[in-house]
Amino acid sequence: MRTAYTSDQIRAAERALMARLPEGTLMSRAASGLASTCARVLARARGRVYGSRVVLLIGSGDNGGDALYAGARLAARGARVDAILAGSRAHQGGLAALSAAGGRAAEFAPGPARELVAAADLVMDGLVGIGSAGALREPYGTLAGLVADAPGLVVAVDVPSGVDASTGRVDGPAVRAHTTVTFGAYKVGLLVDPGAAFCGTVEPVDIGLGPYLPDADVAAPTADDVADLLPSPAHESDKYRRGVIGIVAGSDTFTGAAVLAVGGAIRAGVGMVRFAGVEEPVRYVRARWPEAVTTVLAPGSKGVLADVGRVQAWVVGPGLGTGPHARDLVAEILGTDLPVLVDADGLTHVARDRSRLRRTGPTLLTPHAGELARLLDVPREDVEARRIEHVRRAAHELGATVLLKGATTLVAEEDRPVRVNSTGTPWLATGGTGDVLSGVAGALLAGGLSCYDAASCAAYLHGLAGRIAAAGPAGGVRPGGGAAIAALDVAEALPDAVRAL
Repeated sequence: MRTAYTSDQIRAAERALMARLPEGTLMSRAASGLASTCARVLARARGRVYGSRVVLLIGSGDNGGDALYAGARLAARGARVDAILAGSRAHQGGLAALSAAGGRAAEFAPGPARELVAAADLVMDGLVGIGSAGALREPYGTLAGLVADAPGLVVAVDVPSGVDASTGRVDGPAVRAHTTVTFGAYKVGLLVDPGAAFCGTVEPVDIGLGPYLPDADVAAPTADDVADLLPSPAHESDKYRRGVIGIVAGSDTFTGAAVLAVGGAIRAGVGMVRFAGVEEPVRYVRARWPEAVTTVLAPGSKGVLADVGRVQAWVVGPGLGTGPHARDLVAEILGTDLPVLVDADGLTHVARDRSRLRRTGPTLLTPHAGELARLLDVPREDVEARRIEHVRRAAHELGATVLLKGATTLVAEEDRPVRVNSTGTPWLATGGTGDVLSGVAGALLAGGLSCYDAASCAAYLHGLAGRIAAAGPAGGVRPGGGAAIAALDVAEALPDAVRAL
């Protein structure tokens, strides 16, 4: 499990460690790791460090000092290093080291700064550090804009300038890095959108903080974590022991949602799917997934779920509609004491009457930002700007586990660390993929996982399946690689995702 911390937690750990070390040791460790990473980046891009053009953007804080010392190490290896001093002051020891190694430093001036950045093979962002919050002041904002147009590689020091290290919030211009070299531990803002989108590849450098860090409030499951949690069939397993999921989804208007949710559950390895819906989606499910046991619900019927048969968990909501019949189905399922996943139209009904969530069984809600905004009665833009704050609030107020979908999927449960999903691809931003995710999470609930673990594992598998589907037969699962996919492709790639773990 990769753990992440707020800036206050990191600073407290740094103070405790520095009290036991000679002055300057931490900065030396950070600069060494930063320089090594920059050297690797340059070697991959240019084949060597010698002769490369490196530009340092230097603020007034310790991040500027880290950058100056790292720049001195690169200059000693033959790089041409120029520092642009943007702050009211700069780290004097770092400046002296850069000068002694043959580097140069000058105060910020728009024209020369633009020319240096445009000609750089690598720009190192040391403008502000983890203690910064809010919009960048000038000239930092201008420099962030110059970096946006830079043709060379961009390496951020600890956190990209303009990204709130504790929350991931971005309140104006920010440096968009190809690589972020972070010291001591991951910061929350490096994992959570919108800040995560500015970080590129995050390279941690160990500076010895581990023993001084508190229990984490945020964590990102790794492949090993997910593999350990996934249910696996034993020698004596049968379809009932592997889990039976009940899915109530689809309508005459949204037949595909039913097909996709059922497909997600089947491909995720559930023992059996019992699907219930009105006649049209049942017809489509029967045609595409003959493995599913189906029940036709007559429009307006009540109390029919007993006819579906025994299940270990329910999924309700995808494509169900927002009329009275759908409302009654959601209420009936939430009235059971079984684990229930509520998605899509089911969330609309819950938002209209949150008292339905006062139940004895565990509940997993899977909203996107707009749906969470309705559940909490706040503007959508507030949710998108402060995702981790709002997913925590939702888990507390609603008494449920909440999976907040998005480019960075978050899973929150009261008194547990927020889990951040690290898989996925922009190609998943297409209709129906959320329905597949509901089926995957429902299958894991039926297989015996808690809402917290089922949501975390489902998000990981779903994102990995999306990458595999986008990559196609050629393979490769990098986040942005591949080509356009449809939601059913994600369901079909789930067995490969499980095998990859």
